[in-house]
Amino acid sequence: MMQKVTPQQLRQFYDDGRELAVLDVREEGVYSYTGHLLRVSNVPLSVLELRVPALLPRKDLRIVVCDGGEGLAAEAAGKLRAGGYTDVSVLDGGTPAWKAAGGRLYTGVYVPSKAFGEYIQHEDAPPEVTAAELDAWMKSGRDLVVVDSRPLNEFKRNSIPGAYDCPSAELPYRMPAFVKSPDTTVVVNCGGRTRSIIGAQVLINAGFPNKVYALKDGTQGWKLAGLQLNHGRTEAVPPPPDGGRGWPQQAAERVARRFGVRRIDLARLRELQADRSRTTYLFDVRNPEEYEAGHLPGAVHAPGGQMVQATDTYIAVRPSVVVLVDTDGVRATMTAAWLAQMGHDEVYVLAASAADCSERGTPAPPLLGGAALHDASVTAAELKRLLDAGQAQVVNLDSSLQHREGHIPGAWHVVRSRLKDQLPKIPASPLLVFSAAEEPLARLAAADAAQLTSAKLQVLSGGTPAWTAAGFALETGDMRMTGEADDLSYRALDRKDKVEEAMREYLKWEVELLDAVASDPDFGFRRFP
Repeated sequence: MMQKVTPQQLRQFYDDGRELAVLDVREEGVYSYTGHLLRVSNVPLSVLELRVPALLPRKDLRIVVCDGGEGLAAEAAGKLRAGGYTDVSVLDGGTPAWKAAGGRLYTGVYVPSKAFGEYIQHEDAPPEVTAAELDAWMKSGRDLVVVDSRPLNEFKRNSIPGAYDCPSAELPYRMPAFVKSPDTTVVVNCGGRTRSIIGAQVLINAGFPNKVYALKDGTQGWKLAGLQLNHGRTEAVPPPPDGGRGWPQQAAERVARRFGVRRIDLARLRELQADRSRTTYLFDVRNPEEYEAGHLPGAVHAPGGQMVQATDTYIAVRPSVVVLVDTDGVRATMTAAWLAQMGHDEVYVLAASAADCSERGTPAPPLLGGAALHDASVTAAELKRLLDAGQAQVVNLDSSLQHREGHIPGAWHVVRSRLKDQLPKIPASPLLVFSAAEEPLARLAAADAAQLTSAKLQVLSGGTPAWTAAGFALETGDMRMTGEADDLSYRALDRKDKVEEAMREYLKWEVELLDAVASDPDFGFRRFP
């Protein structure tokens, strides 16, 4: 029998100090556009089996699942129980009931992190420069460097002319060796506001001697000022040649003292992990290349800047123990300081040696127990022959944005959680081939489809990346959509129309977010002297 909790009971859960994870299992776009709780992690039903094991390490953890009243929460709760979780409830009535009981709902994604950025702007007031002012500085020949604090994949999509990529947790680690003169002005940007603010302030907190500014409104503000963005650039601030010794590590010591960052060793980590009564997360905050080259066994990759930008996608359990790992003590310390200010009470830093980092590559994420995977596969070359002969239809499980930017010619886009409604919209075919960049997602969807169709089902080994690696072309555009493109919360610059209107709305949302959350009982940021 499905266990339910009322909004009033959930309010008590939030306040009782025991570990709790609240999951909203709607697709990201629906979650973002229609409103959600503040202290919640969005884990769409479509990817539940892929995301839950890392998010919820303890099987006896208290879990509450919610939706907007569509019935998705009950389905997700059943999967969680089948996967071995023993304390799973559904929020009775979903988000409408929460609102009716006096609870607040918030639109957008990464709300706690976005509100935190505005909190830092309000409390610490890092200096800002507008797009017009920065453009004038550039034209005047001022000695300056612009650094983009987003991950490289976002930087490649759009960037300020002349900027270098350097995710925010990397700034105190990389910038001292990169900036040669104390007279050089440093401007930190992102796509909007949060990572510009956090990036500028992390340098200021570290005691970086140069003048540091946040670019007001980031690349969106630049675009709204009528200025041109670059696309496809990959220039990045290089790692320091000495591994961050000297000034970066001295800065980390200063930050650790101010914000109470605690350090542990491997023995203490093992003790924490052995305590089955508590959730302990282990995150490697270095860049992707370093993680791939070697990391602590069991560590999840979570670049420091993204940990602060999207904390709710990494940490679903509160309160919990968080251990951040790097090899220099700098990046983990800077990230830990932010998490402490965000209200995470037990955060530790572990500086691992190269010998400790014995696991290489990116491990395949563990699947939720009981998840059914479809076994039958087809190679890219075999699929090409089938398509040329008109003997198959391709079912694309990637996001609607990925589908628009490139899919196998003729592919139909579906959302896994909506297969029952969307699969019948695909023209009849004796063979359906499921494809996704994340191959386990395609195998999960094909297993679901086996209960819905008599067609033969196969999975493209390697998904779209294997198709392009075989030298086959992709088709672009949002044709053959079987439903609304609300599986994703679209960035303003990714919209097809009314882009400037969307940018202004987004920036207004960010600025107003702090006031919106400030009186919420789940608001819990912390000041340090």
